[in-house]
Amino acid sequence: MGLADDKKLSIVFRIESGCLGPEGNSHVDQFCSYAQSRFESLFPAYLNWVVVPRHDKTLPEMDFAINGRQLGREHAKRYLAHFDQEIDQFEMNVFDELPEMIDQYFGR
Repeated sequence: MGLADDKKLSIVFRIESGCLGPEGNSHVDQFCSYAQSRFESLFPAYLNWVVVPRHDKTLPEMDFAINGRQLGREHAKRYLAHFDQEIDQFEMNVFDELPEMIDQYFGR
């Protein structure tokens, strides 16, 4: 049983088109939709995922919020700790899933 949406940690995960190969710009939007559904099924019910292309390189790869209120990494770390998740390991797991998702997306 998951939390109410306004209590969940929202994670904006920005994916660079370059990680999808030389034709990444033509795939990134559709891949983000695919990745979002995969992340929602792979990670716990106390998270909301927003997977978008990373067009602006000044923005971080991940942002955290609760109910629309931006959180710093330290606050996100404390939130995840309530669910026995360590933020560094969590982020590593997310980035470890990405190559597998790319391979599956392209049918490799």
